[in-house]
Amino acid sequence: MSEYPFIPLDFQQQSEAEMEANALSFYEMIKRRRTVRDFSPEPVPRSVIENALKAAGTAPSGANKQPWHFVVISDAETKKEIRLAAEEEERQFYSERATEEWLDDLAPLGTDDKKPFLETAPYLIAIFLQKFEYDEEGSKHKNYYTAESVGLASGFLITALHQAGLATLTHTPSPMKFLNKICKRPEYERPYILLVVGYPEEGAQVPDITKKPLADFTTFIE
Repeated sequence: MSEYPFIPLDFQQQSEAEMEANALSFYEMIKRRRTVRDFSPEPVPRSVIENALKAAGTAPSGANKQPWHFVVISDAETKKEIRLAAEEEERQFYSERATEEWLDDLAPLGTDDKKPFLETAPYLIAIFLQKFEYDEEGSKHKNYYTAESVGLASGFLITALHQAGLATLTHTPSPMKFLNKICKRPEYERPYILLVVGYPEEGAQVPDITKKPLADFTTFIE
């Protein structure tokens, strides 16, 4: 017997015309999302962040374990501490860890070890993955498909923030264990993504990249 009662599905079927219009409308909206590295310090309403996080929390997850935790940072001193730690890791990456091939692939995007956006943007959201968790009695419980689950929730969050009119940057310095200490998260949680959130700086520019056409990444078996 399931511990969850079963209830009617809240689903409204649309006409084919509505489906096509909505799918196209969503594509036109989401294709404008770009990774931004120049952020404005302009404040963002906390309610917008909270509602985007609620949307992220609706993502599917293995056995409904919801193995994620989001730490939302707006405190200036904490953002500065994160920037200093992240830039130290990035300096080592660019000077020691990255292969020449990797650096060549990054070069057209204009990235380097300097990360001022970590202080400039009004919000950072540190996303943590929970391989397991403890209940109130201290018993350890395994979570399932954690990378897939947290990836889905992160995608929901990025999409919700874009739909709300905000820009984002997925920052993943490696390693990121410094986030556990700064954000006061337990050792069994793994930092997954450090998401930078805010308005783009006036006049912000992004690389003129292209995306693969549908035929290059899709196979239909009919």
